[in-house]
Amino acid sequence: MTEFTPFLSFAGGLLIGLAAVLLMAFWGRIAGMSAIVIGVFPPLAADWGWRAAFLAGAIGAPALLQASGHTVSFSAPLSLAALVVGGVVTGLGVTFGSGCTSGHGVCGLARLSPRSIAATASFMAAAFVTVFLLRHVF
Repeated sequence: MTEFTPFLSFAGGLLIGLAAVLLMAFWGRIAGMSAIVIGVFPPLAADWGWRAAFLAGAIGAPALLQASGHTVSFSAPLSLAALVVGGVVTGLGVTFGSGCTSGHGVCGLARLSPRSIAATASFMAAAFVTVFLLRHVF
């Protein structure tokens, strides 16, 4: 069970929103992680520099937090195989949904994009059903 961390969750949400706003303001780009990641693998996108910097910050900030001694207790009552299957299914969803939760849920909803509203509603419905099934049925 993951511990309840309202302050850290709120602060994380603020930082994600700030990063999305700054990326849009300075680069005119949407902070969708799947699109950002694609641009740093060959063939490199023409604007790969900012993408690499964004990813370095997304990976480096939690690493610095952990290095400072702060830990968040986390456990996953699933096997490694189940986690890998979940990652593959998520990757397929990102591909067929034309973006990830950060692009649609954070940036798309802020722009009132109908496609992002539909995608985010789908993400949330799938999450509700999955949690219900895993916690109450299986």
